[in-house]
Amino acid sequence: MEFSHNDNNNLPLTKFESMLKTNHVLFFDSEEFENIIHHYLNQGKIALAKKAIKLGLGQHPTSINLKLFKVEVYVFEDKLKDADALLNELYSLDPMNEEVYIQKANILSKKDEHLQAIDVLKQALKLTDDVVDLYSLIGMEYLFLDQFEDAKTFFMKCLEADTQDYSALYNIMYCFDYLNQNEDAISYLNLFLDKNPYCEVAWHQLGKQYFELKNYKKAMASFDFAIISDDTFVGAYLERGKVLEKLKRYEEAIENYTVTLKLNDPTSFALLRIGSCYEKLKNNELAVQYYYKTVHEDPLLDKGWIAITKFYNRRKNYQKALYYINKAINIDTENVIYWKLYAQINQRLKFYEEAERGFKKTLELGNYELNTWLSRGDLLIKLGELQAAVYNFEQAVEFYPENAELEYRLAGLYFSMNENGKGSFHLKNGIKFNEDYAFIIDELFPEVSKKIQVKALLKLNQ
Repeated sequence: MEFSHNDNNNLPLTKFESMLKTNHVLFFDSEEFENIIHHYLNQGKIALAKKAIKLGLGQHPTSINLKLFKVEVYVFEDKLKDADALLNELYSLDPMNEEVYIQKANILSKKDEHLQAIDVLKQALKLTDDVVDLYSLIGMEYLFLDQFEDAKTFFMKCLEADTQDYSALYNIMYCFDYLNQNEDAISYLNLFLDKNPYCEVAWHQLGKQYFELKNYKKAMASFDFAIISDDTFVGAYLERGKVLEKLKRYEEAIENYTVTLKLNDPTSFALLRIGSCYEKLKNNELAVQYYYKTVHEDPLLDKGWIAITKFYNRRKNYQKALYYINKAINIDTENVIYWKLYAQINQRLKFYEEAERGFKKTLELGNYELNTWLSRGDLLIKLGELQAAVYNFEQAVEFYPENAELEYRLAGLYFSMNENGKGSFHLKNGIKFNEDYAFIIDELFPEVSKKIQVKALLKLNQ
């Protein structure tokens, strides 16, 4: 039983909370205590749940259900030994209680002993007629083991028992998606829809499968049926908008995204997509308005800041692009894409020191793309930081061994610093890996290209 603020069922709860404020201990039957504890656990009020368990067991020391709540709290607090000990005691008292098995499986799952947890849950299946929750728990354990076929089987059992179990349906689709079984997913959903033709969630999922296969006509029809089944289903309008974008029907896509803004609170995703559609329609004024709305609605959504930055970048308004990427970085300093854009924009503005800083930060955050190493190194060369450039390219070689672009740059740097032996070594490597990149020496190190030793090595390979 769930307590509500609007009905008489919350009288025991009110009485219990009044009791806590006084020194008077009132009597509750065990079922009332169970409902009070269940309420507190659902609300995440663990301290109050523990008080209720303690008082409950004081008044009903033999109640197995109250002791099972105690086990649940032990598990929540990661006191697995205490939970196990109490469960063993409860098992000896009531070996046919399926809840004892469920809590035992929960403990095993917490210990990452998922196969044992599955065995225990399968034993529990023999003790109850209410099997749906157990099927779901077994399915989740198989998911933990990445055994998606088995997980799928048990979630399907859930849906067979309860066609309204959309959580099971989503988990089934997750398994199909992970296994790249789009066609199988479509077959399954069609069979399900034959029996449940007005299930908007199933139509929605079917549309997503067709979308994945780029069958936009069937995807559109599926989302249409989802909307016919429930004309307030926001997800169907969003997905329909995505299909219309793929079909370049941008005005209709905007209409669908706009419907979602009226049905529910505005989502940053819908605002962003509307902005993108207006940009494709070359309505830049409305496009940028919706990009502004996107970042205002959700300042943490990186796609919003990236969209508005790239909008100004494409129009070569680099100052505004820089302004917005700086705002984005102030909100999230650990976003690699922000720093990469920051570096590129500063480079276009010829703010080379800031650009180098941006590429350096990008690398520090784990973006080890070859182009990032090359861009940063070339900026260090331009800034006269030759030793730092050498260190940058030597780090890059660890990730991209036998790369001609890196070797020619290292050759040029070492020759520039009159370390001719090292320069010669890297130049030979560059020529060996790909002689077509020899132009790098001329472009980045014109003085080096005039050296007799360099000319001789390059001439040998012409």
